[in-house]
Amino acid sequence: MPYRRLPNTDTARIKALKKALDIAKKYPPDMLAFKQGTLLKIQAFLPLFEQAIMMQKEAHSRQFSNSKEFTAIYKKAKLYISHFLQVFNFAVIRGEIKPSARKFFDIDEKNGRLPDLKTENEVVDWGRKVITGENNRVMKTGNPILSPKIAVVKVYYDEFVEKLNFQKMLQSISVRANTKVSEMRPECDEIICRLWNEVEEYYSKETPERKREQAARYGVTYVYRPSERVSVNNGISIAS
Repeated sequence: MPYRRLPNTDTARIKALKKALDIAKKYPPDMLAFKQGTLLKIQAFLPLFEQAIMMQKEAHSRQFSNSKEFTAIYKKAKLYISHFLQVFNFAVIRGEIKPSARKFFDIDEKNGRLPDLKTENEVVDWGRKVITGENNRVMKTGNPILSPKIAVVKVYYDEFVEKLNFQKMLQSISVRANTKVSEMRPECDEIICRLWNEVEEYYSKETPERKREQAARYGVTYVYRPSERVSVNNGISIAS
């Protein structure tokens, strides 16, 4: 025998509630298979749930759209910071700059090992070190790195930090939207379960087949177990 299965996606949840509202528009309250209190509950809850779903989708869309621009500037800032440090290190190796100048960038004076810049936080930290370090170094030595200039590095770094903060804000909005929808799902499921229980109770004196047929008009969903198959000709469930 088929069994009743509640919706397991937000789209299916909304569809189930809208189905009940569509039926309610066609018949007077005393002819409905569910109670007036349930109808009022659906009418009050559904717009709020749909709004929460819409805000969730918009938040995801904005975050996804911005992530493309953010990724591009992230790679650019990382490239310029890394390239600047490499050029500086080569100047030290060539003897044009003293090894002690590495201390301006918090780099080991002896081996000159450069950072990997594997994460966003590392790019933020090292970008700040590079910009501050180069400005301090030039104030004392007067010999700036020219390719790339620190001013160019700063342009890409500042844009990266701005995009990073904006991306974090969008992520925060998305998390709040997801949380709101998650918090509303239990109530939604409770309403649907209450609705379907009332519908099945209304048709409880009918035969099982007739009961399912009538309940399905109200959106109640029935599925067959894997061990069952449905006869295409007569719609009777036959155990295999």
